[in-house]
Formats: sequence, C-alpha cells, structure tokens
Amino acid sequence: MLGNFGRAADPVSRRSVGPGSASRRSVGSVSRRSVLAGMGGLAAAGVLAACGDNTGRGGAASGDLTVWFHEYGEKGTAGALRRYAEDFPGGGVGIATFPGDYDQKVASALLGDGGPDVFEFGNGPTIDMIAAGQVADLTDLLGDARSDFNPALLDRMTYQGKVYGIPQVLDLQLLVYRPSMLQKAGVREPRTIDELVSAAKELNKGGVKGLFLGNNGGADVLGGVLLWSSGHDYLTPDRKPGFANEDVAAGLRTLRTLFTSGDLLLGAPQDWSDPGAFIAGLTAMQWTGLWALPAITQALGDDVRVCPFPAIGTNGGASVPFGAYGSAINTKGDVKRAKKFVQWLWVERADLQLDWAQGYGLHVPARRSLVPQANKLATGIYSEASKLVYSVGHPQTPLLWTQRSSTAYRDALDRVIRGGADPMTELNGVAAVVTQELDRFPR
Repeated sequence: MLGNFGRAADPVSRRSVGPGSASRRSVGSVSRRSVLAGMGGLAAAGVLAACGDNTGRGGAASGDLTVWFHEYGEKGTAGALRRYAEDFPGGGVGIATFPGDYDQKVASALLGDGGPDVFEFGNGPTIDMIAAGQVADLTDLLGDARSDFNPALLDRMTYQGKVYGIPQVLDLQLLVYRPSMLQKAGVREPRTIDELVSAAKELNKGGVKGLFLGNNGGADVLGGVLLWSSGHDYLTPDRKPGFANEDVAAGLRTLRTLFTSGDLLLGAPQDWSDPGAFIAGLTAMQWTGLWALPAITQALGDDVRVCPFPAIGTNGGASVPFGAYGSAINTKGDVKRAKKFVQWLWVERADLQLDWAQGYGLHVPARRSLVPQANKLATGIYSEASKLVYSVGHPQTPLLWTQRSSTAYRDALDRVIRGGADPMTELNGVAAVVTQELDRFPR
C-alpha cells in the first residue's frame, strides 16, 4: 500500500501497496502497493466502478454517508468493505471503489460539492488538500490510541500539530535474495552498496542476472533509499532540501555504474513490484515489496531471505520505505457523522483493522499493538520483513514533498542513472524546484 504509497500498476494483485497469492493473475492492475510506487500522480480521472449500490455522493439523497476507496485487487476486499459498512452502528454507509486514476478522481471531487464524505488517500491527504481547507482535522479521533499508531507515519499525516489522516495498514519495499545462489557464488548478504555491486557481479552467470531493481534500473523506485541509506533525507528539520550533497551524488554514480555493468536485469516481462522474474530464476536478488513474499515462498520454499537496502558511504545506514493509505474526511461532507465512522473503523475496531491487514493479502497493521496479533507475520521472513518497518523504515515521502517536487526528483534520477547526467548538477536543479514548492506553505 505503499505508495507513490500513491498507486502503480500492480501485477501480482490489485489490493495493495501489496498482495498476495501465487494463484493471482499477473496482469497490470491497481492495488495497495501503489502507495509505494512513488506517490505522485494526479493525472486524468479514471472510469467509475462501484462495489456497492452507491457510486459516489449519489447515496447522499437517501442520507447515506459516502466512503470512497481505490479499487483493490485482492480477492474479498470489496466484500470486506461492504461488511464493515453494514456493521457500523446505525448503518447508512455507502461504499464506492474506483479503478483507473483514483487520485485524480478524488482531487477533482474535492473541488466541487459532489465528493465523498470519507475517502482514503495514499500516505494521507496532500499538503495542497490541507492548505486549501478541503480535509477535516481528525486529531480528536485518536484519543489514547494515538501512541499506538506508527509514529513516523502518523507524523506524515500531520500538519502544524493537526492530524488529517488515520493510517489503515502499512506496506514496505525490501530486497529479496536466493541464499543458495549467494552461497554458491561465495558472497554474503550485502551490508553496503559496494557489497551489493560486488554481489551482483559475482551472481551474474549462467543466464541469471545478479540484481533486479526494476526495468529503469531503480530510477523510479529507489529515490528515498538513496537518501536515507546515505544518511540524508528529502528535507532537513528546518524545511530545506536535504539531498543536494556529495553523499547522495556518490550513490547515484554507483547506480549508474550498475546500470551500465551488465549485471542488472533490465527489460523483464514484469517490473519490480511483481516477483515473476525472481521466481523464474532470472535474477538472484530483487527489490520488491512485502506483498510479493507469499507468492515467492510458495514457489521457492525456504530458499529466500529479505534485507533492507544497504548503507551508502560512511555516514549512512540500511533503510526501507513504507507507506499507507490514510482515511480522510471531506470538509464539504457530513463531517460529524464521517468522524464517527472513521473513528469506529480505524481507531475503535481493532478486530476489523487486523482483518483488513492480513485477511486479503499481506500487510503490516498500522497500530503497533496489532502487529504481534497478525498471525501471518509471526514467523520466518514475514516476521523479519515486518520488523524492518520499525528498525530501519522511513515514510515514503514527507508531507511537504509535492507532486512537482516528486516529478522533478524522479526525472533527475532517470537522467543520471539511465542517461549518465552529472549527479550534482541534477540534484541542485531539483533543490531549486523543491525550495519554490516549500515557499508555498507557511511554517
């Protein structure tokens, strides 16, 4: 569910920023994992498709509270959402789901009077939604449960001390590898980016590539880990660009070297979010997500391990990105009743939150007290993966990282990694864009 912890095509399953069963079809579809794909696109609106009787605010005439979700792909999600709505005391909740460009559908709806009362959004509502007064302050809904939510993610949905989104579940990206292949090649789990490069070279043999970072060589998916693993971040604590420095530039040069080395898998049938290439033995290591692990373990058994992206340079450390869809409330809707529904479902009903996290794919509960109760995460690599959220995890992007900033950074990474452009020149250019964007929002 990670996001653009927004949404990308989801080949393994459609519910996520992650899914989960090997039997699910491998066709492009929208899912929870898109929240982790780069969060950023408000493009043309998609076609509407409702999973219940309502298709938006149409239910308002009958007094229904309207609740919007993007179209999940894991089997059973639509029925679960309807069941949750039916269980809400007093009833009167209409659920609608939308395929295609859900983000743009929401953004357009919030400009008029026909939007939903409640809607989910990748990593919570955007800073522009908050600044425009389109979403309600939800701080009072948390009560004693506030400390139970993942603090970094809740902070991601907070602006000037007010909470504007309630996290639903978490998804994360990570590195998976075949220990049997590494052992045969005489290499260990990579702890530094130099070890990753060396391992990719040693593992590139016999028709098997050493590493798969996506068909763009990581340009569209590794933006965050390049910063965190080098000891930096998107923004500094005093709200300035935090990435235009030599440590990050060095990491970019290394990824450029990897891209041209011949040791990376490029042009795979499916991109990084789908484990197909890894399962088929086309690569010994792959960057993917938690959602892919059920399909991988079903195919490969115990011959798989997980680890974070390794440290870059002497100031860095291992890291993984995570994201979540957050429940938000439209200020033009029935705010009072909408707050009751959001509080009931995402704060009070821990049993339904746990069901949503592991009943339809594989995800980490947004609340720490529920993680030990998630049976699917209790053992093996599932447990190891889920622990990365709290040990080396970072929210996918900060709240003040706008769509324009995201596009500028992603395009710069592409020009460096795939095109060979000078890293510092590109990073300084992005910093200028980010500074302009930050100036739009008061402190």
